[in-house]
Amino acid sequence: MLHMRPTLMGDDVVVSNMELERLLSMKGGKGEASYANNSEAQGIHAKSMFHLLRESLDRVEVDVDVDGEREVAFVVVDLGCSCGSNTINVVDMIIKHMMKRYEALGRHPPEFSAFFSDLPSNDFNTLFQLLPPLANYAVSIQECLAANNHRSYFAAGVPGSFYRRLFPARSVHVFHSAFSLHWLSQVPECVVDKRSSAYNRGRVFIHGAGESTANAYKKQFQTDLAGFLRARSVEMKREGSMFLVCLARTSVDPTDQGGAGLLFGTHFQDAWDDLVQEGLISQEKRDSFNIPVYAPSLQDFKEVVEANGSFAIDKLEVFKGGSPLVVNQPDDASEVGRALANSCRTVSGVLVDAHIGDKLSEELFLRVQRRATSHAKELLEQLQFFHIVASLSFAQ
Repeated sequence: MLHMRPTLMGDDVVVSNMELERLLSMKGGKGEASYANNSEAQGIHAKSMFHLLRESLDRVEVDVDVDGEREVAFVVVDLGCSCGSNTINVVDMIIKHMMKRYEALGRHPPEFSAFFSDLPSNDFNTLFQLLPPLANYAVSIQECLAANNHRSYFAAGVPGSFYRRLFPARSVHVFHSAFSLHWLSQVPECVVDKRSSAYNRGRVFIHGAGESTANAYKKQFQTDLAGFLRARSVEMKREGSMFLVCLARTSVDPTDQGGAGLLFGTHFQDAWDDLVQEGLISQEKRDSFNIPVYAPSLQDFKEVVEANGSFAIDKLEVFKGGSPLVVNQPDDASEVGRALANSCRTVSGVLVDAHIGDKLSEELFLRVQRRATSHAKELLEQLQFFHIVASLSFAQ
């Protein structure tokens, strides 16, 4: 649960987990801290994994007839699409790769549909403004592939949680999800319950927290991933494939969250402590806020896939993604500090705004920026993200 009313002290209004689902999103619009302007690192990391995505796409059976007739459309879904250009680039790459596969087989490609899915609070308006215009479907495949700044697929948005069903049964050929599955459907209730041994006192993230807190987060992650796989096992076509990427940790210890720990468990954490020490918020206000993120180990992830039983693991590995900070002048400490603050704000700003209000949120991220600026060299050297990359198809 999260507290939403932006008061400095006193009573709070508890936000239910359903309301969290309606609230959670990357920062929309096109401002300095927006996802659209702070997702370059994700784009770089995604492109570095394209060779693995192509391997996954090559497992999809093409040109499958149903009752002697070609299927109406080849369906691609990006789950957790957010509102920047990265999702469009990935979908474009997937469809062009599949078109080339049809061409290599000497077969006319089907029409393509792409569904961009995220929580209802996602800024779909900004995303759709970035979509290139639709190419004329009457043109040849060669012209489609050469039609720069045009898309060769029909597009639609699908709002909703990917931890539940979103699509009709056996309707999707390719599921793609990158940098999203580490976001939990909720903060475990015991983590904000003062009577619980899992109460995350003094912290806003599980990095460095107690064992009970970490176990509560791990259990929530595995429950969520199990729900995700159950839904996809109904929605995906038997000949389809699924490519998943989420934050990973390399430590066996779940309280060592790696790159996510450095992002949310150091300067971000210290900035919350600053607000408490300066009397701007109470300790209780800080302690009732928790980032709903869990970076799993490879084993955490594998256990859920194997327990589900529907999917064969075609590939499961930890991939070094690099730093989430993209800076033009690494020697400029102020630019590094601003980049870290914007990275934090892009992914958590909506939740922080709801918890303490816009004015205090501004104060918080100014403190994040100041602290990060004073540790710029250390951040550039140490802040590295690792990702779990999973390619799944139906078990035979």
